[in-house]
Amino acid sequence: MDLLPVEIKVNIEGGAAAALSALGASGRAMTIRRIWFAEDRDGIAEGRVPLLDDGVIVRFRTGGGSDDLTVKLRPCLREQLVGRFSAPFEADPLTYKIEEDWSGSKRVLAASLVHDHRPGMLSAALEPGGDPAAAIDAVQDQFLHACSPALRRDGLVALGPVHSMKFDDVPLGDLDVDLEAWSVAGLDFLEASIRVKPKDEDDAEALRARAERRQGKLNDAVRERGVTPSEHPDSKTQRVLTALAAAHV
Repeated sequence: MDLLPVEIKVNIEGGAAAALSALGASGRAMTIRRIWFAEDRDGIAEGRVPLLDDGVIVRFRTGGGSDDLTVKLRPCLREQLVGRFSAPFEADPLTYKIEEDWSGSKRVLAASLVHDHRPGMLSAALEPGGDPAAAIDAVQDQFLHACSPALRRDGLVALGPVHSMKFDDVPLGDLDVDLEAWSVAGLDFLEASIRVKPKDEDDAEALRARAERRQGKLNDAVRERGVTPSEHPDSKTQRVLTALAAAHV
């Protein structure tokens, strides 16, 4: 079985502007975007987030020079990923990734299929009364049908926007770290992330050990700059979607 990249995340809760400054983002180029998530309309009316509870994320991003729509399974199992979706691929405008997602002690598998769009092409799906499912293309639909067949994709509603500021490759010690701040519905988050890619000489144990060392380095680099990682058990996506759903009712 091929080794997978590992995305390592550290979440910082509250005071994102101060944390960005402490972590060295001030004065660096940033990308400003807006983010929406699609959820089941009936579930939202009942205060639930059924797609997310089933490990399905449908995310729209606009701004920054290009728009995109991502369908993601997280967490998922390797045996769920069948047919053409058993291995990563690129076929412009589509990019399909499979990677491990580490946040604190949580380690899960994530598979995501991203479709890049020209600016403005997703607007109709995000307007009040719009149909987010209409923007899901045939390959993304095939991915969801093959790998999460119980999912219902009708009756979706767009929740958002989340306001995002992202800074790429910010140096923290010997790490190049991506920093992304989210603000919405009274919540204020900052995520610091790095990606560890397999090397030709790696086996599973060597890759895991290297990723664990870099996870420790990232946590230390954040703390050394006076920033405290969040210990909240839920992911920022879970908390943001729950807050958006509550505000939508």
